[in-house]
Amino acid sequence: MPGPGLLGLGFVTNFFDALGIGSYATTTSVLKLGRIIDDVHIPGTLNIGHLLPVVLEAGLFLSVIEVQLVTLVSMIVAGGLGAWFGAGVVVRWPRRAVQRGMAIALVFTAIVITLRQLGVFPQGGDAIGLTGLALVVAVLANAFIGSLMSLGIGNYAPCMAVIYSLGMSPRVAFPIMAGSAVLMMPAAAFRFWKSGRFDRRTALGLTIGGIPGVLIAVYLVKELPVKYLLWMVVGVLVYTSAALWSSSKVDAPAAA
Repeated sequence: MPGPGLLGLGFVTNFFDALGIGSYATTTSVLKLGRIIDDVHIPGTLNIGHLLPVVLEAGLFLSVIEVQLVTLVSMIVAGGLGAWFGAGVVVRWPRRAVQRGMAIALVFTAIVITLRQLGVFPQGGDAIGLTGLALVVAVLANAFIGSLMSLGIGNYAPCMAVIYSLGMSPRVAFPIMAGSAVLMMPAAAFRFWKSGRFDRRTALGLTIGGIPGVLIAVYLVKELPVKYLLWMVVGVLVYTSAALWSSSKVDAPAAA
């Protein structure tokens, strides 16, 4: 059984996930910097361990926030397909490729969060759905984002950027992001489960600790001023990315 540390990690990361920060990048940083599990097992552990808390989160958001059904379903399906094919590729990668892939993914996430913090991305509109070319762009973008989840990048920050840029309401972002993750994560998790490339104890800790984290965030806290926390997250992501890249160089002779 997972100890208090892993349960606490699941609680905190999923608590902030429900507030829109995301859980993948933060969990990756803790697992890497704390040397808790093998780097190659991080992507699979994230997809399996965070699955049930995110399913709960999506159900809660979908029950209280209205979003156009066509937009919701098409983006969710596209994200799931992207995750399925992306995970099928990543489970075959050697350690060095996984480490460098995660390093690049974390930098990408840090850039998206930074642009969001600086107000470069539009702040969204009031639309609850998309049609025509805008819907096609959203679907293709979510498929690409889903493929990146296999590296532990998480879909919240990039999905939020797409939704805001297309003029949709910031409130609508939450059910779309969480709903997309519900299909992306099982698709990726199944691939990692079959391959055995995940840490069972850590994944269980993320699941057990994550469920109360989501419930407290949605029902009791609902919203926090997370501006300064996000800047700290950016710093941690950049540092973790550098650590992963450095590890890939050390492991290079063994992987060759």
